[in-house]
Amino acid sequence: MPIITTTEMFKKAYAGGYAVGAFNVNNMEIVQGITEAAREENAPLILQVSAGARKYAKHAYLIKLVEAAMEDTGLSLALHLDHGADFDVCKSCVDGGFSSVMIDGSHFPFEENVALTKKVVEYAHANGCVVEGELGQLAGVEDDVNVESHSYTDPGQVQAFVERTGVDSLAIAIGTSHGAFKFKPGQKPQLRFDILEDVAKRLPGFPVVLHGASSVIPEFVAAVNKYGGQMPDAIGIPEDMLRQAAKGAVCKINIDSDLRLAMTARIREHFALHPADFDPRQYLTPARDAIKEMVKRKISNVLGCSGKA
Repeated sequence: MPIITTTEMFKKAYAGGYAVGAFNVNNMEIVQGITEAAREENAPLILQVSAGARKYAKHAYLIKLVEAAMEDTGLSLALHLDHGADFDVCKSCVDGGFSSVMIDGSHFPFEENVALTKKVVEYAHANGCVVEGELGQLAGVEDDVNVESHSYTDPGQVQAFVERTGVDSLAIAIGTSHGAFKFKPGQKPQLRFDILEDVAKRLPGFPVVLHGASSVIPEFVAAVNKYGGQMPDAIGIPEDMLRQAAKGAVCKINIDSDLRLAMTARIREHFALHPADFDPRQYLTPARDAIKEMVKRKISNVLGCSGKA
């Protein structure tokens, strides 16, 4: 069973008023938890890999893990590079079996972003791979992405960007942020649905992507702190806002920090209750279960894609 592109996934998602989850993977237990959840929910699925994950797990291992997951679950999966920094990284992933890559030129001036994105698109399309571009920048820190200030996407640029680059999907900035600590105390999360609606009007039927969309669910932060953590109160994006976005032009929602929180909380709980354990299987099994529970929650509460595989 081959790794598939996101093209048909996004067509169905746009028409059906739901989004496909793009969940970041780093190791076997995370891959297993995510794919088992998607299988049980019969949901379409994108597994995505950051630059940090490729350094940590190595490209060859990640490819084999995804292939094993497809064989084990019977799912058709897309494999996506998250935040490709340059042409060479994107080329390496295209050549190495990824079905989708993101080239992040959002920190460049518009014309430079267009030129870089177009170069990646031309190579990827010639090799059967699809491309995600980005306009606007999300503040926050996640793996190799570190942006101090937030800049909203300018809807007036999106049509020219898509037409000139040939990208297959577009990540936009409407108020989400990378990482767990999205807002300062007293700030209220708010997505700019006016920007999203304007983009949708200018790009009818075109798939939009949201990065930085973890909700930083309070009970998991509390669990991390209960069992030895010192995380400050964190406010993420409310799940009902994300669900509203998924009913419109947003066809892909990226989720990473919530997975990390769930996994870490369950591992810390296990060691608090079983301090003498030293077998990784004993603490990684509940960690894998926590990933599965979180993904099923996102499929139901945020994405709306249960039964859509």
